[in-house]
Amino acid sequence: MKVVCKTTINAPSKEVFDVFSDIPKADERISGIKKIEFLSSKKSGKGTKWRETRVIMGKEASEEMWISSFDAPNSYAVEAESHGMKYYSKYTFDEVEGKTTARLVFTGEPQTFSAKVQGVIWKPLMNSMVKKPLEQDMQDLKNYIEKS
Repeated sequence: MKVVCKTTINAPSKEVFDVFSDIPKADERISGIKKIEFLSSKKSGKGTKWRETRVIMGKEASEEMWISSFDAPNSYAVEAESHGMKYYSKYTFDEVEGKTTARLVFTGEPQTFSAKVQGVIWKPLMNSMVKKPLEQDMQDLKNYIEKS
């Protein structure tokens, strides 16, 4: 599974990167996130680990996530493993004339036989179920930055 989202924000890349990668304030800025709990002493940068709680299909779901690469203000990556899947989210930021294009490439790779079988059956539905909240997350952050 692969989902790509992008948006252009009226702000320099450093500001956009700083807001997007600010995990401690993510639940205040992203409407889909209900709670953030840190699992590491680090609160930013590579090695930061947290549990993120969202409401998905009417039920609370929590996932453990961590920042696996951090190249401010150009890019960072977040990984997670859950239900036989490995997830990788790469955020990149490109500035042109004071505007920044934020791009997210989200991939999900099945790691178990069960996840592989379910992936074949549910792939079309899963892509749309994943893309919509990711686009909303980016829109929420864009709105926050442009209102600041």
